[in-house]
Amino acid sequence: MSNEATNVDMKAIYEQTFKDIKEGEITRGKIIAINNQDVLVDVGFKSEGIIALDEFRQDEREVGKEVDVYVESIEDENGVISLSRDKAMKLKGWDTIMKNTKEGDYLTAKVVKKVKGGYIIDSMGIEGFLPASLSMFKNVPDRDVLSHEFQFKLLKVNYARKSLIVSRKEAVMKQKEEVKEKLWQAVKPGEVKSGLVKAITDFGAFIDLGGIDGLLHITDMSWSKINHPSEIVAIGDKIEVMILNVDPKGQKISLGLKQQQPDPWNDIENKYKIGSNIKGKVVNIVNYGVFVELEKGIEGLVHVSEISWLRKVNHPQEMFAVGDAVEAQILNIDKDNRRIALSIKRLEPNPWTDIENKYPVDSKITGKVRGFTDYGAFVELDSNLEGMIHVSDISWTKRVAKPEDVLKKGQKIEAVVLNVDAANQKISLGLKQLEENPWPKIAEKYPVDTSLEVEVVSVTEFGVFVKIEDDIEGLIYSSEIDKEQMSTLKPGEKINAKIIKVDVEQAKIGLSAK
Repeated sequence: MSNEATNVDMKAIYEQTFKDIKEGEITRGKIIAINNQDVLVDVGFKSEGIIALDEFRQDEREVGKEVDVYVESIEDENGVISLSRDKAMKLKGWDTIMKNTKEGDYLTAKVVKKVKGGYIIDSMGIEGFLPASLSMFKNVPDRDVLSHEFQFKLLKVNYARKSLIVSRKEAVMKQKEEVKEKLWQAVKPGEVKSGLVKAITDFGAFIDLGGIDGLLHITDMSWSKINHPSEIVAIGDKIEVMILNVDPKGQKISLGLKQQQPDPWNDIENKYKIGSNIKGKVVNIVNYGVFVELEKGIEGLVHVSEISWLRKVNHPQEMFAVGDAVEAQILNIDKDNRRIALSIKRLEPNPWTDIENKYPVDSKITGKVRGFTDYGAFVELDSNLEGMIHVSDISWTKRVAKPEDVLKKGQKIEAVVLNVDAANQKISLGLKQLEENPWPKIAEKYPVDTSLEVEVVSVTEFGVFVKIEDDIEGLIYSSEIDKEQMSTLKPGEKINAKIIKVDVEQAKIGLSAK
């Protein structure tokens, strides 16, 4: 009896050394042996458990290391306890996820496999599915995706299968917003930042500052006047820009390029003096003048009226081209509005100063017909000055519709000086004044009430022009002729009329056909 009691006590003591292990639970075990395929784990039971080597991470494969394992069965048919490292990790991971994460939260996981329609991810041993449309991995090589960790948004939890559906798209957007927020807090007016030219428009260029875009306006690119931003920057250029203004609420940043260089207008008064002569280069030509660059960032305008004392300039392109070197005189400096007025003609004495003595009224001059307008002809004088013969001063008696009907371009003619206006730089000339005014004699020859036969020259709405004799015409107003008769008249036809008015001053004869 004492031997039996002793055996019972020994058995009880032996069994007390075993842990209370239950199937379907996680317990702690110690690795006691490792071979090429299996790992032997002691969990404090009668027998050790065998777990496949590939269920352990590389850093876990160490004799004596304690690990969590899942008890699948207490003893199998061979009397060996069945354990699993994978299931232990998945259960622990699932519990952690359920306790600390909910749908809509963000988590970090590793992409472990590429499958049809997407990717399999692993988070603490729990598998999840990442749809390709939400992966943001388009055109990314598999080597840069598989076995790499990324942040994902948890979209859905499948409790039955203990799996997840995640999205990287929302996580990437969140990261971008976080980066933007940090950038908005980091940018301060006056700082200089590196940026990449992202897009160019007519009014400026958009610069990527590393997650947020700023606008570099065309007026802030150069102290010099430019016509288009592409003259300064190109897409893809890396440039240094200054932060001019930050509007976090409106998500706008104003940038400057020229502000990194001293403003050339700061000491403009010391560099340029009114009345001094300067040399520059033509950089722009407009219909009202020529812009001349004096130095980088400083331009002056030669107004069209300040180009020549003598020549009538219709458009500066007649005389200048971009790139031309010119000399001019400074007329005015407006620092506040950043304007300099220049003159080219004032480099020479004003020929109009003594014009009245040189061309006295009633004197005769010789010149060459330079051009025409509807109201007269321009005549170039011997001193390169220009006078004009009005159409009414071409002939005493002939009705001249166009000056080119009488004169030809390049024709050398003689004329009489009628008026000199030095202030407005005008000389009025007359061609008919070379001859005596015939109208007093015409008035004597054709007194009022004289009846005569005249020839129709032209018919207008207000009357009929008729030829009295060579180079002498008269007008029958429509009120002085029968409407029916007037409607049938043709040039060359002869009719009877009576003189009712002779105006010597206006050089006109009025007739009546009634």
